[in-house]
Amino acid sequence: MPDLHELLRSLRVWDPAVTDLPPFDPAAAPAEPLPLFTQWFAEAVAAGQTEPHTVSLATADEAGLPDVRIVMLHGADADGWSFATHAGSRKGRQLAARPYAALGFYWPVLGRQVRVRGPVTVAPPEEARTDLHARSTGALAAALTGRQSEVLESVEQLAEASEAAWERARREPEAPVPSWTLYRLRPDEVEFFQGDARRRHVRLDYRRTQGGWDRHLLWP
Repeated sequence: MPDLHELLRSLRVWDPAVTDLPPFDPAAAPAEPLPLFTQWFAEAVAAGQTEPHTVSLATADEAGLPDVRIVMLHGADADGWSFATHAGSRKGRQLAARPYAALGFYWPVLGRQVRVRGPVTVAPPEEARTDLHARSTGALAAALTGRQSEVLESVEQLAEASEAAWERARREPEAPVPSWTLYRLRPDEVEFFQGDARRRHVRLDYRRTQGGWDRHLLWP
């Protein structure tokens, strides 16, 4: 059995052999966060970041207790940052009870983080259908399997349901999944974090106002 504490002490953040910490001048940043997010996302892709579109989604249940998991970013535009799930899943139920969430992107190849938080709305059903059917057969099969977050009796039960879902997805590439829901987080706040080798990290925080966005720096 490995010693967890020894493993933790052996690790280093932002190894120069695999990490490039680019300079970031907050004074040159755009007036709104979306263009900067788009630029940083493209740079993460170009730098070879593995799965840069995966993001931590934090929600709270009816009692206010926090929850977090990794989801996939489906888009980001003037309407907000988009992700999808079944309405009856744990996160779907939590968003129905408390329609507010936070997203956390981490791109270690560049020492960058982006934090986004704000109210969440449900996109029209036709947009959810279009989004789902534009994805892979596997994505549709997973959605058709359904019952997300319910108690599973056995791995054999999952295998049987998944196989049936894959067969239907291949046979009906436009098969409807009524519970599949596209959500949009319209940010009140977006923070950009650029790591620095001397720990002089740059944190630029955007906050929405009635007239647009305010920007200010945060201590690291």
